[in-house]
Amino acid sequence: MISYNTKDWFTFIFRFHKADTFRTLFPVMIAIGIYSGFIGYLEVEYFKLSDNSYVKNITIMHGMLGFVISLLLVFRTNTAYDRWWEGRKLWGSLVNNSRNFAIKLSVMLNDKEDLEYFKKWIPMYATVLDEHLKDIETSKELFDDAIFEIDHEKHKPNQVAKLLFQKINELYKRNVISGDQLIVLNEEVKSFTEICGACERIKNTPIPYSYSAFLKKFIFFYVMTLPFGYSFSLGYYVVPVVIFIFYVLASLELIAEEIEDPFGTDENDLPTPKIAANIKKHIEELI
Repeated sequence: MISYNTKDWFTFIFRFHKADTFRTLFPVMIAIGIYSGFIGYLEVEYFKLSDNSYVKNITIMHGMLGFVISLLLVFRTNTAYDRWWEGRKLWGSLVNNSRNFAIKLSVMLNDKEDLEYFKKWIPMYATVLDEHLKDIETSKELFDDAIFEIDHEKHKPNQVAKLLFQKINELYKRNVISGDQLIVLNEEVKSFTEICGACERIKNTPIPYSYSAFLKKFIFFYVMTLPFGYSFSLGYYVVPVVIFIFYVLASLELIAEEIEDPFGTDENDLPTPKIAANIKKHIEELI
C-alpha cells in the first residue's frame, strides 16, 4: 500500500506514480485522440456540416446520459471501497484476536515448551492466510468452470487452525487447562476460521460480470460519440476535451477494479505481509 501525505497537494498533481491510471490508459488515450481528431476533420473540413445539422443535437443525449453514468460510477467505486475497507477490518480483527489469544495463553500456561509452540503457530496463521488469499486458485473457487480435486491439504489456514486446536485439546487432556479455559481458547481459534471465511468471500466473489461489462461498454460508447456533437462548437479542441473525459471516467473504473480485491499485489492493495509481520512481532513480545 502506498504511503503518502494527504495534505501535500502539489505531490499529487505533478507526480506520476507507477500506480497512476494515466500510465495504463495512455495508449488508449492516444488512440481516442486520433479518433476524435478524425471525426472532427470529417464533420468540419470534409463534409462541412452546418450548424443546423441534426448531428449537432447529439449533445442532448450526452447531457441526459451524463447523470446516469455518474450514478453508475459512484455506485461502482463505493462498492469497491466497501470491499477494500471490509478486508482491512477483517485483518484488524485478526491482529486483535491474535494478541488476545497470546495474552490468555501467556497467563494460563507455565511450560516453556507449550508457550514456544503457540509462539510459532499463532503468527503462522496470519502468514499462511496472506499466502492463501494471494493464490489465484482461491479467487476461482466459485466459478462455474472451476474444477478442483478434493485435497484438503491445499487449504493451509485450516491446517494451522487444526494444529492450534489440537494443542489446546491436548493441554485439556493433560489437565493443564480447565474446561472453562478450553471454551475460552476455542473461541479464539474459531475467530481465526471466521476471519478466513470472510476474506475468502471477498476474494472469490467479484462484482457481477454483467454489471462490470455493461459499465465498460457504457463508458466506451459514451466517449466514442462525444466528438460527433462537440466538433461543431470546439473544432479540433474536441481532441483534448474527449481525452480528458475518457481519462476521468476510465480511471474511476480502473481504480474500482484495483481495490475491489484488497488481497492482491497491486500498489493500493492491503499490506497484509506487513500486518502479518507485526502480528509475529507482537506475539513474540507477549509470549
